Amino acid sequence: MTTAVYPGSFDPVTFGHLDIISRAARSFDQVVVGVMSNSKKTPLFSKEERVNILEKVTEDLPNVSVRAFDGFSVDLARECGASVIVRGLRAITDFEYELQMAQINRILAHDVDTVFLTTSLEYAYLSSSSVKEVASLNGDISKFVPELVAKAVCRKMEESVR
Repeated sequence: MTTAVYPGSFDPVTFGHLDIISRAARSFDQVVVGVMSNSKKTPLFSKEERVNILEKVTEDLPNVSVRAFDGFSVDLARECGASVIVRGLRAITDFEYELQMAQINRILAHDVDTVFLTTSLEYAYLSSSSVKEVASLNGDISKFVPELVAKAVCRKMEESVR
């Protein structure tokens, strides 16, 4: 049985993320979505909120589980018995960063491989940052995220204004 981990901040989870998750779920026996903190970003949602949201939007994928983690992606992979880290690529700029991270991960854990999945064309432009930007200007984000996520983002934006 092959287990893969798909680490990310998922703040918020987008249709692009869900595309990668569902495709990974078809390719691997088990997929663990690892929700991490990113010290370079100010999160809209807590890690616990992101885990809860991801559990709800992936509940139709029986071989997908979600968990929070801190530290290295390779450590999460080892904890889960995973031999693969899945990463999504939207553009060449993603590739440069992701290749560097894959090489570092390979040095940290030579038994864990990184597999890159190119995002489906209809989501190639999409990022969590752009979703938050559109939402902050009261724009409609329903084409970028599931309805449950759109409502949660709108609630958070309203709370931050108060």
